[in-house]
Amino acid sequence: MAKLKHFGILKIKHFVIFLTLLSLASCKNNPEQLKELTGKQIPIDTSFTSVDSIQKFILPYHDRVESILDSTLAYAPFVITKTDGKFNTTAGNLMADIVLSETNPIFHKRTGQTIDLVLLNHGGIRSIISKGNVTSRTAYEVMPFENSVVVVELKGDALLKMVEYLIQSKRAHPVAGIQLILNKDNTVNTFTINGKPVDKNKSYYVATSDYLVTGGDNMSFFKEALSKTETDYKIRNAMIDFFSKVDTLAPKVDLRYYQLQ
Repeated sequence: MAKLKHFGILKIKHFVIFLTLLSLASCKNNPEQLKELTGKQIPIDTSFTSVDSIQKFILPYHDRVESILDSTLAYAPFVITKTDGKFNTTAGNLMADIVLSETNPIFHKRTGQTIDLVLLNHGGIRSIISKGNVTSRTAYEVMPFENSVVVVELKGDALLKMVEYLIQSKRAHPVAGIQLILNKDNTVNTFTINGKPVDKNKSYYVATSDYLVTGGDNMSFFKEALSKTETDYKIRNAMIDFFSKVDTLAPKVDLRYYQLQ
């Protein structure tokens, strides 16, 4: 009788195992698939009111963020804008110079190399810097995007294509580390990097944004990059770091890029 009972229990166990394996096989052969996705628009209007308990909870965090954003870092004695020059502007020169000065130590520490020049895009500057106190909020207004600095290695020949792009775009794209002088007919009179003529066969390190390095603003010459170094350093953070180091911002429209009259 005991053997018969043991045999019965064993059969039950085997049957349970069989059902379990069958169930798993069924699930494996017939995976669930999304058949329909629905949604609806919920308008936010005056019928929605704030919840006091939530407002009370987030208030200390809100006040802390606001105080950090509005703390004075530097001072601007005049309006800094991207429209005060034809070939280079106060805002563009400031942005390019900041990327060069703040990113170069990071790049040098990682690679042992130094940045030769900077190229950003005119459209990436989204706001003026008003006369008066300069804060972290200022940096967020000027650069609201999450773009970070990428350093690209390009041959001098590719940089000549960059010059062609600058001439044809007819916009004051921010540059640093170069001098580009055009003749009256828009041909190149002088193009130097750090005061030296460009060598077509030499490699140069160009700091730009992760947006432009992927072909943004039709800057296709970046596709000829020999190497790319991600700095993980946001342009906005570079601005904030620079603002924290200086007392007064005083960028000028200068002779880094101009046309002979």
